[in-house]
Amino acid sequence: MTKEQKFLIDSMIDDVTSYLIEDTKLSIVDALDIVYHSQLYDKLMDLETGLYYQSPAYCYELLKHELKYGKAV
Repeated sequence: MTKEQKFLIDSMIDDVTSYLIEDTKLSIVDALDIVYHSQLYDKLMDLETGLYYQSPAYCYELLKHELKYGKAV
């Protein structure tokens, strides 16, 4: 993983976590726990998906779908 890829993934995690906190009023610890244990996180870490190049809003929609239906799209 390059420094650029790590930066993009870390930024994505920060933004998605912020969206989750804003929508659900969870604590930062609880929100980070959800994000780090999600299928979305696994897909972000799989560089072959290229998901880290997408917008944080798009990735948050994927997380919401995962939380609602129990699986990622």
